Amino acid sequence: MNTKFEKLGFYPANILLPKEGTDMTKWAVVACDQFTSQPEYWQAVEETVKDAPSALRLILPEAGLNAPDVEERIAAVNAAMGDYLNGGLFRTLEDSLLYIERIQSDGKIRHGLIGMVDLEQYDFTPGSGALIRATEGTVLSRIPPRVKVRKDAPIELPHVMLLIDDPNKTVIEPLTRASGEMEKLYDFKLQQGGGRITGWRLTAAQVDAVADALTGLCSPEEQAWKYGVKDAPPLLFAVGDGNHSLATAKQCYEDLKKVTPESEWADLPARYALVEVVNNHDDALQFEPIHRVVFGVKPEAVLEAFKAYYPGAYEGRGEGHVIAYTHAGGTGFLTVPQPRVQLAVGTLQAFLDGYVKEHGGEVDYIHGNEVTDQLGRRPESIGFKLPAMGKQQLFKTVMADGVLPRKTFSMGHAEDKRYYVEARKIR
Repeated sequence: MNTKFEKLGFYPANILLPKEGTDMTKWAVVACDQFTSQPEYWQAVEETVKDAPSALRLILPEAGLNAPDVEERIAAVNAAMGDYLNGGLFRTLEDSLLYIERIQSDGKIRHGLIGMVDLEQYDFTPGSGALIRATEGTVLSRIPPRVKVRKDAPIELPHVMLLIDDPNKTVIEPLTRASGEMEKLYDFKLQQGGGRITGWRLTAAQVDAVADALTGLCSPEEQAWKYGVKDAPPLLFAVGDGNHSLATAKQCYEDLKKVTPESEWADLPARYALVEVVNNHDDALQFEPIHRVVFGVKPEAVLEAFKAYYPGAYEGRGEGHVIAYTHAGGTGFLTVPQPRVQLAVGTLQAFLDGYVKEHGGEVDYIHGNEVTDQLGRRPESIGFKLPAMGKQQLFKTVMADGVLPRKTFSMGHAEDKRYYVEARKIR
């Protein structure tokens, strides 16, 4: 491995890509944790892919994690991975970093860097001083079902997106200006309204320059300038998307360590996870709120319970935390004056956790206002829409307070999430 990256927790990787001639539009599919309440989306993907080689065969959409035949589905995923590997579908780009440009549904271009992170340098514990940290609370109960999918898988396909706080644009942006020096690997339209994606392989000199720039972000001077702290452990990467997927990779690695001599840990492929790195200051990167829809409840009872939970809360817009709602009987707003927490998502989530535990119902996390309204109008359902969080506060908040409430924000609309393109062997 390139020694320049040793203290960064991030490295070039042996990256798998489908060989030339593969229909990449059919190959790439959106992250498995999207459209969980919209089976028609995944049916449309099935109809597009048909029998073509596709990452769809290598993932389990999270809508199926609790299906009665989940074990059979996982076995089919692992078998497809083996078939693709043994059938010569992939080519390997050894010791590589990739630069990508993603044209989003709004026409803006998001810039990313593909490499792998060392899971020894990642910790999702609130208040951790690790180089790579979670930004939101990790729900431990969500990890075991995902471990079932990953633990026997021979390869991984990443939808994890890590953010760097690089206001001077020293790491990724120089690659944008120099993409003509690189080998172009792919350029194709993404299915189901996902925009377009282009990828290049960095030169050796560009790889070294990335290492130098990332090292600069870790300096005490940089930490003091951005966060007002000089001696605190540096925060280099904050998890923007895929928090539970990265936590699952960590858990699988920790399980392997228990049955592997410590002298061999460094050579375990599962010690590392493939990710995309994006600058928090990328102009195309927008933080979108993640809304909530509660199924299997009486909407009026939920609203009355909310107002009882927060004495002083009232219908309508006012000063404090304002949360919009939609159900079959209409729409409205709830205001909680003088809230006890910083963000409206924390106010809502604290109530929902207690309500569902006591009264039943199921909460789903939804991207987009229209979808939230559509699902909220279903019988015995109610949707809650939350305001967006300013992305400028993300790193400062994590440095000062630890993680945010879970599912606080999402980076872009569901269609703009990472699509599975690259892969990597983990066994």
